[in-house]
Amino acid sequence: MEDIFLKEAEDDLRTIEYIRNYLPADLKERFSDETIQYFLDIIWEYYADTFGDSNDEVEIDTEAVAQHVVKVAKKEKQGEFSAEEVLFVVLGELEYAESLEEE
Repeated sequence: MEDIFLKEAEDDLRTIEYIRNYLPADLKERFSDETIQYFLDIIWEYYADTFGDSNDEVEIDTEAVAQHVVKVAKKEKQGEFSAEEVLFVVLGELEYAESLEEE
């Protein structure tokens, strides 16, 4: 069980590193690793709630995902973010996932 948690933590760190490199310079300074991880948790929950365990190819509305993250972050008092800012995290996460599929 511990191996699973370690692997997930390593995967999260690689995802955050990829997204950090994807972000424009101003957002690299604005978003800490913890903030990116928080966004990722919301994104992944959104995908699970929206698409479930579907193995079918799905069309992801990235702007809707970004707006959802902004709404949840505001509701949970985690900060004020714009959908335009968060969209970079959403797109970076998708690009990272696609890069893994190519391997």
